[in-house]
Parts: sequence; structure tokens; C-alpha cells
Amino acid sequence: MLQSKTYSTYFVLLLLVMLVCFTVNVSLGSVSIPLGDTLNAILGNATTVDSWSYIIWNYRIPKAFTAILTGSGLALSGLLMQTLFRNPLAGPFVLGISSGASLGAALLILGSSLFSGMFAFGILNDISLALASSIGSFLVLLTVMVVAAKVKDTMALLIIGLMFGSITTAMVSVLSYFSTAEKLQQYVYWSFGSIGNLSWNQLLLLFIIIGVGILIGVFYIKPLNALLLGENYARSLGVNIKRSRYSIIVATGLLAGGVTAFAGPIAFIGLAVPHLTRQIFNTTDHKILVPAVLIYGAILMLVCDTIAQMPNSANVLPINAITSIIGAPVVIWLLLRKRKMIF
Repeated sequence: MLQSKTYSTYFVLLLLVMLVCFTVNVSLGSVSIPLGDTLNAILGNATTVDSWSYIIWNYRIPKAFTAILTGSGLALSGLLMQTLFRNPLAGPFVLGISSGASLGAALLILGSSLFSGMFAFGILNDISLALASSIGSFLVLLTVMVVAAKVKDTMALLIIGLMFGSITTAMVSVLSYFSTAEKLQQYVYWSFGSIGNLSWNQLLLLFIIIGVGILIGVFYIKPLNALLLGENYARSLGVNIKRSRYSIIVATGLLAGGVTAFAGPIAFIGLAVPHLTRQIFNTTDHKILVPAVLIYGAILMLVCDTIAQMPNSANVLPINAITSIIGAPVVIWLLLRKRKMIF
């Protein structure tokens, strides 16, 4: 096991790496901006071309902050779910929260085709999509909370959550079947995921949602460590299992639901980053894992977004695809190198 001083050094290095990734991400895009001008714009100094400051502060920096928030939120929610269910295959979307957000978006985008305009009551834009997705994820989260009050077995709750996800996915499939080609294309484009469409006001709202979820996760670090050894052991240490379960579910709902509502469904990060962090730090202590997954998730999302935006090109690849294509081989390599999974 690494010593506390070594952990501190690791965290300092990780923060420096995240800062470098942030700067590189902001400096690259469809418009070529020299690194020196990028740094000047970030520091509030004048740039060679006045429009470059506008581009950086209104498009690139919000996108980079969105990458940090989405990566951190998904990574922590994945860690919470894997610990709660003591299942290495659990991710932030096992409770059907992401599927609920997808259903909300599908009702807004595809619903008008099936219900003859009944759902076409608002303007289809980023705000209405985020609102519809938030309502969908909140309703599923509320349903899961009601079920959690009646189910004592955590594994049964996991199965029920997966069933909720299957139901909502089936409803989306029905909507897709009756939808027009144009509406279906809009929904598919949303499902690719995107972190480049948020304004500063939307980013502030996402920050508040993710911040509350992170605070809950930090507050329950000790119960999370106890839950790794089983609910009976945790109960013997004085952990309130029912309250801890509720709080962890709420935190996951805020983190995963908030990210899906504002950025669409983004795969891989929540499932793989906790494993990546355990392999690198060689520990199961959540006092180390919680801040580590937050930083690793942010770094990975910044790297994937930098690749997805294809520097000096107007084309942007789906972030949902890049996270899996880039990240999955890294986790496979680490597991083969370590030859065992730490959990």
C-alpha cells in the first residue's frame, strides 16, 4: 500500500495533468488558436485576434468545464453503485436513471409523431431537452426510491433497477418505431452525447447538481468502506443501512441523471474509471478512491473530448463512441497487467 505522502504526491501530479489536459482541450478546435493566445485569453489578457477570446470564453472553456463535470460525476456515480451492490459490473445507469432521462428526451423528440402533436408543445432546443430528460430521470429515481423502501435485499434492488431500465428502453423503442425519419435522426443524434452545447447558465445549474451529488458521496465515505465488507458488518459498525442506501441512490440519481439530462447518455466512464483507479492506486479505501475517481474521470473526459472534436476540423465525433474506443483498451491492458481485479 502506498503511504499518505505518496498519495499526496499522486494527487498533485494528477491535478497538474488535469490542468494540462484542460489547457490543451481549450487550445484545440475548428479554429486554430496558438497556445500562447489561448493562455492569454484564459488569464484575461489580450489576444492577437479579438474573436479568439470570444471563442475561448463562450465555447471552449464552457465545453472543457462540462467535460470535467460530466467525467467526475459519472466516475463517482459508478463507484457508488459498484460499492453499494458490491458488483464490479455495476455502473451509474443500473437503476434505470439514464433510461428514464432517455425516455424523457424521446417523448419530447419522438412523441409528436405517435401522439399527433400532443407532445409538441414546446420549442425543441437544448433547454427543453434538458428539462424533459431531467423529469424522466427524476420520475424513475422517485420510483426506485419507493421500491427501495419495500425491498431489503440490495441485489433485488439491482435487478429491479435493471428491469426499470428495460421497460423505459422498450418504451423508447415503441416511440422510435412510430416516429418519422427526421425525428428519429434527431433522437439518435442526442443519444450520441454532446458536451459542447451548454451556456454558462446551464453550466452553473449542472455544477450545482453535480456538486450536491459529490457532497453526498464525500459525506458517506465511511459507510461506503463498511459496505464493502457486507451489510451485516456495516450494521455492526452502527451504519444505518436504509438511510445510506437512500442517500447513495439519491447521489447517483443527481450525478448520472444530471449528466444525461445536459450531455446525453455517455458510456464507459462510470463503469471503467473506478476499476482504473483501483488498479492504479491499489486500494479500496474510499477516502482515496472518491477524490481519485473525480480527477481521473475529468482527465479521461477531457482527453476523449479533445480527440472527438478533431482539431482544426469542423467535424465533431460522437463523444459517447470515443469514451469507449479510447478508454476500454486501457482498462483491458491494466487488468491483464495486474492479472487480478481489486474490489
